[in-house]
Amino acid sequence: MVGSMQHRPFARSGRSVSAIGLGTWQLGAEWGEVGDAEAEAILTTAIGSGIDFFDTADIYGGGRSEARIGRFLRNAHAPVFVATKLGRSRDPGWPRNFELDAMRRHAEGSRERLGVDALDLLQLHCVPEEVLRAGRIFDHLRALQQDGVIRAFGASVESSAEAKLCLAQDGLASLQIIFNVFRQTPIETIFDEARRRQVAIIVRLPLASGLLSGKFDARTRFGPDDHRSYNQDGEAFHAGETFAGLPFARGLELVEELRALTPPGLSLAAMAQRWILDHDAVTTVITGATRATQVRENARCASLAPLPLALHVRLRELWGARVRALVRGKD
Repeated sequence: MVGSMQHRPFARSGRSVSAIGLGTWQLGAEWGEVGDAEAEAILTTAIGSGIDFFDTADIYGGGRSEARIGRFLRNAHAPVFVATKLGRSRDPGWPRNFELDAMRRHAEGSRERLGVDALDLLQLHCVPEEVLRAGRIFDHLRALQQDGVIRAFGASVESSAEAKLCLAQDGLASLQIIFNVFRQTPIETIFDEARRRQVAIIVRLPLASGLLSGKFDARTRFGPDDHRSYNQDGEAFHAGETFAGLPFARGLELVEELRALTPPGLSLAAMAQRWILDHDAVTTVITGATRATQVRENARCASLAPLPLALHVRLRELWGARVRALVRGKD
């Protein structure tokens, strides 16, 4: 399996990363409990499947996700590119999180939990648009880079407007965006400029919080500590982070339309991830997993043949006619 994993250049870093990465929000919180044994199995399976890009954040479980990755890598001795994020901590909270001293403290905390000399990539974690527009926060990231705390910096954003502000910043290595069959706006707003500037595109929520796995129905219920239960309408944070901003019931209806378009021999989840990988602006897709078997299935998507052009056209038409107007929140 390792030999079949495709790798893609990561911006101007001189490094390449697996086309399918691992999102580790699930290893912290807000997706139900993932025990220590299962967390280790997920990470072990990722490495065994050729995945060498992990994405985490300092607030995932209050540092739990980072700590789990750090412990695993100290024992596994595997060459993994680890991207983390900062900016949403409650200590000291907004707006002081965006001051250099707080950013340095948060970055040092991540570095300690991950057990590394320098962070491979530090991303802004969906900070307010006005903070991005002011620009000072990027000067702070450059200072951390100059001091050797981080090797590169990027930004995780919620909208195309925020992405464009970040793309205008010198030294930006990456943009992390929501992009999937239900969220296609970046094709027309971001990709060309990202390619021109050689900025890596990290795709999160490729399966729209599991909706595009095709495994949910109207009877599906999520636990009280799962964001798919308490944030379906954006009650806790940006609505786009849950089911790509679609109302759950409408999403289920659209999934059935997509299922009818899925080529023989492919699962809906595989088609959805392969569709993303077919866009050459995309560097890596950080699909999450709560079970090791899911990691293995996701990794296989990198070795699949590109989808037929006619299917791409059909999926684009479906999005424009039936999906785009339903997406809530920033896009």
